[in-house]
Amino acid sequence: MTSLRIQVNGTAVATDVDPTTLLVELLRGPLRLTGTHQGCDTAQCGACTVLLDGQPVKSCSLLALQAQGRSVTTVEGLARDGVPHPLQEAFMACHGLQCGFCTPGMIMSACGLLKQIPQPSEAQVVDALEGNLCRCTGYVNIVAAVQQAARTLATTGAKA
Repeated sequence: MTSLRIQVNGTAVATDVDPTTLLVELLRGPLRLTGTHQGCDTAQCGACTVLLDGQPVKSCSLLALQAQGRSVTTVEGLARDGVPHPLQEAFMACHGLQCGFCTPGMIMSACGLLKQIPQPSEAQVVDALEGNLCRCTGYVNIVAAVQQAARTLATTGAKA
């Protein structure tokens, strides 16, 4: 076992992990943050996407120890004081989900995009979500949700 110290959703976490533990396994297991979904385990589907120091990463392709001293944000960490993040609200309002399995990864990838490009074009949204697979939707409502969230963030002056 190896000592790990990271920030998860703004909270300091100190724990011991096996050197082969994946970040997704740490989040879903001992930390009980099950919003991060474990899909393909090959970094192909994007369901496990989280933000690592503000950048979207696929947590099934990172060892937990690679996050040592860094900040991880999961979909649970986006809401503030029980109020959903504008991306979470937009996904609900635009019906940017069906079964919901891909939704956390889509939202986290979109959050990373909106941090870099506050008002993305449709093509930029599609490009940013390229590594996230959805079996249920045609992506139209997902793209609309990201663009609605961008408008809301711009109107409120909030940050992604």
